[in-house]
Amino acid sequence: MTLTGPRPDWLTFDCYGTLIQWDEGLMAAITEILSKEAETVDPKAFISTFDRYEHALEVERPHRSFREVSALALEKTMMAFGRAFAPEDADVLTGSIGRMPPFPEVVDTLRQLKAAGFKLAIISNTDDAIIAGNVAQLGGVIDRVITAEQAGAYKPSAQIFHHAWKSLGISPEELVHICASPHLDLAAARELGFRTIWIDRGTGRKRPEGYRPDEHVPTLDHVPGLFRAAHWMQ
Repeated sequence: MTLTGPRPDWLTFDCYGTLIQWDEGLMAAITEILSKEAETVDPKAFISTFDRYEHALEVERPHRSFREVSALALEKTMMAFGRAFAPEDADVLTGSIGRMPPFPEVVDTLRQLKAAGFKLAIISNTDDAIIAGNVAQLGGVIDRVITAEQAGAYKPSAQIFHHAWKSLGISPEELVHICASPHLDLAAARELGFRTIWIDRGTGRKRPEGYRPDEHVPTLDHVPGLFRAAHWMQ
């Protein structure tokens, strides 16, 4: 597919997995947590179970902060694997998130997009305090950060996207959303109809059934070329 329609005023981004090395950082944090006991647990299986608990907790009401969600998901996962949970385990996890670095090409690409006149925003399933450390690593080019904490809802809920668009003062037609998460961001795009570029970094995640993003590239540095082809930047 190709990008069509008017040049967007805003580019909105998923953060973790798109701009920030989430899978790598999460694996390191979970490996550290599991290393306190001698019994071996497969970190990949552990993370898969953690993800299921996390996403289930995110749709529950009343809304919980991501710090609370991640701590509860970690506790449930530790119990499922027969491991003892301590509050400091949750601190290791949430404390590691803000230190997770950008992918190598991200900062330079964001600077190119900013220089081309696009406004840049992040829409992320996290808390303001947690994401601050990640945003600080992105070269000072991010104009706005919208979090689940601000919206009172997590992706793929329409609520967080409507909150973001209202906060930015735009309609969905005035943006392109750039993301790596099929089951959160692309699932929302399928329901809400906004334009997307899927950054598929080879993790094995599959796009939602019956949905095709407007563009599909392996890394963020392919995006300026797409925009040049669409005559959106020189």
